[in-house]
Amino acid sequence: MNKGIYLLALLVVPVLAGASGGSAGANNAPTDVAQGRQIYEQYCAACHGWQGEGAANWEKPDDKGEMPPPPHDETGHTWRHSDAMLFKMIAEGWRHPFNKSDRLTMPAFGESLTDQEIAAVIEYLKTLWTDEQREYQATESQ
Repeated sequence: MNKGIYLLALLVVPVLAGASGGSAGANNAPTDVAQGRQIYEQYCAACHGWQGEGAANWEKPDDKGEMPPPPHDETGHTWRHSDAMLFKMIAEGWRHPFNKSDRLTMPAFGESLTDQEIAAVIEYLKTLWTDEQREYQATESQ
């Protein structure tokens, strides 16, 4: 993924969402949070939970020595990552650095989802966090 394209998406997506009647997210950024939720439910919820609760025992390696999918709600650590890092993880996939295997434990969705769709998922995730977590994450994203 070209970083320039990502940065452009961060600038264009909120404008397009506002122009198309998108709703305001929990951080008051105009976006289509409903679209983000729908995409999350289709692509993410099977592993990360329908309410963003993550896998059971997500903080301990499983039988394969891999870390299970973490929660995306306020109990997890997703809110500690910048928009750019979350975008990269979704687009390119992710392998937890402590996993014993080399495989991506989270698949890459960059060929399945558009930049706008990935940005919408990120905006939906922000609705699962506390105000303080959203403020922290906004600072990390600057």
